[in-house]
Amino acid sequence: MPDMNLVSLKTAVALPEIFIAAMASLILIVGLFLREDSRDRTCYWLSLLTLVATAALTFDGIVGSPISAFNGLFISDPMSALLKIAVCLISATVFVYSRQYNLDRDIFKSEYYVLGLFSVAGMMVMISADHLLTLYLGLELMSLCLYAMIAFYRDDKLAVESAMKYFVLGALASSILLYGMSLIYGLTGSLELGAISNTLSAIDQSNLALALAVVFVVVSLAFKLGVVPFHMWVPDVYQGAPTSTTAFMGSVPKIAAFAIIVRLLVGGLGELHEMWQQMLIILAILSVAVGNIIAIAQDNLKRMLAYSTISHMGFFLFGILSGTDAGYSASLFYVIIYATMSAAAFGLILCLSSKNNEYDKLSDLAGLSRRNPGLALLLLILMLSMAGIPPTAGFFAKLSVIQSLINAGLIWVAVTAVILAVIGAYYYLRVIKLAYFDSPVNETPVSARSDSKAVLTVNILLIVAILPWIGTLISICNDVIAGFGV
Repeated sequence: MPDMNLVSLKTAVALPEIFIAAMASLILIVGLFLREDSRDRTCYWLSLLTLVATAALTFDGIVGSPISAFNGLFISDPMSALLKIAVCLISATVFVYSRQYNLDRDIFKSEYYVLGLFSVAGMMVMISADHLLTLYLGLELMSLCLYAMIAFYRDDKLAVESAMKYFVLGALASSILLYGMSLIYGLTGSLELGAISNTLSAIDQSNLALALAVVFVVVSLAFKLGVVPFHMWVPDVYQGAPTSTTAFMGSVPKIAAFAIIVRLLVGGLGELHEMWQQMLIILAILSVAVGNIIAIAQDNLKRMLAYSTISHMGFFLFGILSGTDAGYSASLFYVIIYATMSAAAFGLILCLSSKNNEYDKLSDLAGLSRRNPGLALLLLILMLSMAGIPPTAGFFAKLSVIQSLINAGLIWVAVTAVILAVIGAYYYLRVIKLAYFDSPVNETPVSARSDSKAVLTVNILLIVAILPWIGTLISICNDVIAGFGV
């Protein structure tokens, strides 16, 4: 008879996932019984409470030892705990930003937040996956909810079109990933990532089927990340989706993307590092180059941020391809900082937007310093950080990735990354120039809800205020990577 204490312990490691899925189901049911005038507001506050409580339930895992549960399907380790906390807190931040925007467009519905919670649950499952089936289950739960959230603004044809594009290309990427997983299973006879890694060490790496499996996996992950040359959906979906949904999908899933890449490529296919490293070098350099160059030509703020995302995802891959713990730690630090900045960038658009104005054109920012000096200052700090200019958290994030490349002996890749980062600084500085030096098209003062503006202020000022603790944060990332896996 199994030890009941051990069984309860292994079930308890999935308590955050169980809690958030149960609460999402409860909020869905609550929405059916409350009066319409209080239903959506109540569900909104319950969703925020759920995310904060889930983060609190996960907190102890940062200092715990790795625990495998559910017959190897699920793992709880310090890395997963840190990523889950980041996912929950950034999701809650985006929900606060989105409230007024959704109210103005009549999409402030309980179902919107239920979809968001289920998407977060999928990300959390993916973050703790130690098995190909769990990994795929979490990925699809996250993706299906995102498809629905993009199409939630049913009166907007562009939003529905964007959802269809994302759905079709997402289904294609999932099919490619499944095919790659099936080849890996056929070669190794296992779906557990640890067992796959052990078996691959004894397989001839010149095996054609093995190379094909790696290509399929990397291509599918590149689709999901939106890196070049698989980036065609990113600008269209970012522009077409409601800005509240763009804020969510442009920040939170990037943290989950780190998890799936580390679990699958490092944890499962780590023995084939030399094989997938070459592919990632090409994807990363192309992404940073194409993303930064095409962003310069954009006049739509959401499309500019979409190409910025492509560039940042390429930079994030630089740390992964180094193949060292320092590189993985740098990528972890980078993706958390980037997700925080991305949430703030779209949060700023949401704060500026009104019922009749999306505020998604670059020209809308002209003269912002005269119309709202406080928001202009926040925009200034944010753009400097996204450009990687000191003394901001964005600078230290880029610096840590470049240092990992140098330490791994990839000097030419590091030099290329620096040159492309300098090119990319142009379009961020252009936004600052518009806000501070151009004449406003409209002299009407800009205002934002007090709750959204307060959260946005904290969000952006953290980019600078966190500097005295940068070393501590990097140390935490180093520690959780050192405790990665069982």
